[in-house]
Amino acid sequence: MDLSVIPWEAVLGIAVGFGLAAAAGFRMFVPLLAAGVAAKAGVLELSPGFVWLASTPALAALGTATILEVGAYSVPWLDQLLDVIATPTAVAAGMLAAASVVVDLPPVLKWTAVVLAGGAAGMTQGATVFTRFKSTTLTGGLGNPVVSALELVSAVVTSALAIFLPLLTLVAVLLLLVFFTRRVHGVVFGRGGGLRAGAADEVTPGARPRVPRGPG
Repeated sequence: MDLSVIPWEAVLGIAVGFGLAAAAGFRMFVPLLAAGVAAKAGVLELSPGFVWLASTPALAALGTATILEVGAYSVPWLDQLLDVIATPTAVAAGMLAAASVVVDLPPVLKWTAVVLAGGAAGMTQGATVFTRFKSTTLTGGLGNPVVSALELVSAVVTSALAIFLPLLTLVAVLLLLVFFTRRVHGVVFGRGGGLRAGAADEVTPGARPRVPRGPG
């Protein structure tokens, strides 16, 4: 398959899809609502089979779902319960958002891009879960509404950037993916390195123990 013949519209669609998917990790329904509104206004082209997102009933349903989601995440402790089911649903929402805007691609390439976009949604969702956990630990949940408000702003801004500045958003998402991967690698393997370093200070069997010497 010659990738050099992929039309420019398809490249832009992939960039928009990745941006909307990343936004779904902050709030699931915001990017879908943004895509529907943009398509309704003629700013965004939806792929065949997803034009229903721009219909009035779909926009009304997505708007209601967005309000309910935002309200639920504003309640301390309830947001923690929502995080239990939010990660798989955020990945699904991110894949749906990406599939709705990826156009002019062969099926294999399209669904590969959609699956990768779902990973971007899972990445941002994982970051929000970690942030909320730290907020709950440090503030007893009192700081969680602030975290939720920042997540909402991030979802709105990321969705808008994905629609109007898709290539810039794609680069930002890829950089965030690299950063997040390195952080996870540091958390998982950093302690192991510490343990190995500590093991070097243990007394080797059969060796003479080192006795600290006093002054002079």
